[in-house]
Amino acid sequence: MSVSITLTFPDGSSRSYESGVTGLEVATSISEGLARVAVAIGVDGETRDLARSIDGDATIQIYTLRDNEGWATYWHSSAHLMAEALQELYPGVKFGIGPAIDKGFYYDVDLGDRQLTADDLEAIEKKMMELAKRNVTFERREVPKEEAIAYFKEKGDEYKLELLKDLEDGTITFYTQGEFTDLCRGPHVPSSKSIKYAKLLNIAGAYWRGDQERKQLTRLYGITFPKKGELDDFLEKLELAKQRDHRKLGKELELFHFSQKVGSGLPLWLPKGTMLRETMMSFLKEEQLRRGYQPVITPHIGRLELFKTSGHYPYYSDSQFPPMMDDEEEGYLLKPMNCPHHTQIYDAKPHSYRDLPVRLAEFGTVYRYEQSGELSGLTRVRGFTQDDAHIFCRPDQIKKEFKDVIDLTLLVFSSLGFEEFKAQVSLRDASNKEKYVGDDAQWDAAERSIREAAVEMGLETIEVEGEAAFYGPKLDFMVKDALGREWQLGTIQVDYNLPQRFDLWYTGSDDQKHRPVMIHRAPFGSLERFIGVLIEHCGGNFPTWLAPVQVQVLPVGQTFNAYAEKVVAHLQSAGFRAEADLRHEKVGYKIRAAEMQKTPYMLIVGQQEMDGNSVSVRRHGEGDQGSETLEAFLALLGAEVSTAFNREKAS
Repeated sequence: MSVSITLTFPDGSSRSYESGVTGLEVATSISEGLARVAVAIGVDGETRDLARSIDGDATIQIYTLRDNEGWATYWHSSAHLMAEALQELYPGVKFGIGPAIDKGFYYDVDLGDRQLTADDLEAIEKKMMELAKRNVTFERREVPKEEAIAYFKEKGDEYKLELLKDLEDGTITFYTQGEFTDLCRGPHVPSSKSIKYAKLLNIAGAYWRGDQERKQLTRLYGITFPKKGELDDFLEKLELAKQRDHRKLGKELELFHFSQKVGSGLPLWLPKGTMLRETMMSFLKEEQLRRGYQPVITPHIGRLELFKTSGHYPYYSDSQFPPMMDDEEEGYLLKPMNCPHHTQIYDAKPHSYRDLPVRLAEFGTVYRYEQSGELSGLTRVRGFTQDDAHIFCRPDQIKKEFKDVIDLTLLVFSSLGFEEFKAQVSLRDASNKEKYVGDDAQWDAAERSIREAAVEMGLETIEVEGEAAFYGPKLDFMVKDALGREWQLGTIQVDYNLPQRFDLWYTGSDDQKHRPVMIHRAPFGSLERFIGVLIEHCGGNFPTWLAPVQVQVLPVGQTFNAYAEKVVAHLQSAGFRAEADLRHEKVGYKIRAAEMQKTPYMLIVGQQEMDGNSVSVRRHGEGDQGSETLEAFLALLGAEVSTAFNREKAS
């Protein structure tokens, strides 16, 4: 006798099916067209193969390549296809892990002493496409642990054997396509035939399990698509991204430098980069003063006990530098966060309910021991500065303060040209609450405040479980850059827990002690990461108010150097950042050099300009703008800079 189950769809509608129905059969029941493009199915939030049966009532969603889950499934299957190609081309190859990533996939492999070349990549791509055309299925099989161990012992793959140590019977699955079998949770696309166009993008080194004491494996990155036009479009954007790479532009524009003598992941800011950074900091500091923030400064280290109390140690112990031990005290830690220090500033004196909110702001440098394979220019470093602030407020003030921080964050984005973003409410993983501190009532209140503030500010939000901080939920801003890539920039968190852990209080109107609530906020987030993203977003063409050098004065000959220096002095006295190119070169050469440096304005000066106390104006990327008196140009420049901050738009 068949058993009927009820499946509920994202729009709230539901249908009855026989128990054991597969995802593909559900898709087919809706339409043949959907069945043709479906790649996976979500069952109560778990992404599964379309071929797996559904045995009970569930909430489901059919995933196609319009969904992130669909692409993740497609690229994970592509990683397995690449692994099969490697197995055929290089017998004896051993495999680490091969996940899907944001754009594409990678696989960590042990090829022995063999070093791959660009010619090898072409051969692997060709083999992948040859294998894909066989139209084989990705078959899932649950395997007892003993059988899995025996399989990989016979194969001689110590990496898979190590992964098996962490798994238990009932949780181990194999996937097979063609001649390749892998230890894998899945899911996978129904058939290899949907993988039609492949490009291997990069070869890198990666220590096994991120441990520098272990063997370094070869990491192969790739991308696949079902249509050639999609691959061509991706490669075109990839080339644009290479041209805008902040590491490349950072060197060309003389913004920052990395020295192995200083250490990996520790950027050195050059004069122009420092000016860029200081200008951004000054902009935010000025805005914070307008909004009632008080600047503070805290040390780069703190007693280990401080971070044990806050919970950052051991919650973040895997990504922290080791404690520095002391004979008399337990030890010190390079601070991974600024918030514990700020709690002690709040606690330095008693507070009344009338004093709140207390808004403490600091550009505080923190330190995280990122694995060397994860370091990437400014976007992933070991020492970085956060535009950190912590607002200590009464519960009835949370929403108003949270809304003001949203407004400030939107001002930052609009002033720096980030127009597209989405707001993400990051929540606890409901199935793993032991990862978090605090009781359910506090978490519920914090989540409610975030949702209500976002609605009242007109923000459309998405909600994601498992992305909350260990001490509270947050609102994260996912910003899209000029190349369509998403970056997490800016975050706001509501925290009932740190005030409790540090026993912070204020005296209420009833003369009783009450616990304040903390709001953690950082519109930039990491200043290093934000600047790295900004460089790529604008291609190094910074808005005039932010450019390290706003004006270059270019004399047409040595005779006019003195006038050029006079113009520079006039600009500098008016508060603008200006330089003169006094080299004994032709003016065309100087113009090209200034264009390469992406200087917003170039002022050409010769006899006519000197006689008329004027300048010939050129705009970067736009060419000749005509002649202006020096005073008129100063007025034009001042107007452009002063209107850069669209406070009304943010509000």
